[in-house]
Amino acid sequence: MTSELTLDAHDLLGPSRGEPDGRAALRLHDRLEPDSLRPAVDLAAAERAAGDFLAALGVPLDREGLDETPARMARAYAELFAPTPLRLTTFPNDEGYDELVLARSIPFRTVCEHHLLPFSGIAHVGYLPGERILGLSKLARLVEYFAARPQTQERLTKQIADCLVERLAPRGAGVVLEAEHTCMTLRGVRAVGATTVTSAMLGTLRADARSRNEFFALAGVPA
Repeated sequence: MTSELTLDAHDLLGPSRGEPDGRAALRLHDRLEPDSLRPAVDLAAAERAAGDFLAALGVPLDREGLDETPARMARAYAELFAPTPLRLTTFPNDEGYDELVLARSIPFRTVCEHHLLPFSGIAHVGYLPGERILGLSKLARLVEYFAARPQTQERLTKQIADCLVERLAPRGAGVVLEAEHTCMTLRGVRAVGATTVTSAMLGTLRADARSRNEFFALAGVPA
């Protein structure tokens, strides 16, 4: 029998049974953001604001090619800031696997909260399993989920790691982000080609130097 627990911001529902596969597996579906908690998007207001913004910067909106730009801007930012509701599915660690699980080079893109300019790069996300293991695609989904809002790289790194620890209860969790920030490469100092690296190591990956070095080595990041 398979038991399923559904968690969201309001409810913890008890186990339901019904898959006649004869296996005693527990699947935990943890929905991080119910639809009821997501703020409403007013595209019409966003379009008006985008038009006012561009006009204030002296951008002519009365010629072909720019006349629909405010509407396109509104839709583009709405898409960037729309996280897909996420369910984290875990399974029993029946084999007692106790080595590092690492998803390497997960692409991500988000928007710097200071200038609303994009930054993008790759994420390396891993954990040392405890009693449960996580569906591998969920590591990439977790990065995508927290990236879908105005962010700083430091916060994004920590949010992913903290969520893994809170929802999965592993023996350790680690996240490394490598990103290029257009707010630094296209304006200001214009340091083209510069990348920023941040890391968050929790549990055993923070306390044990050998485990931490193994994570960095497998991720291909200098320790």
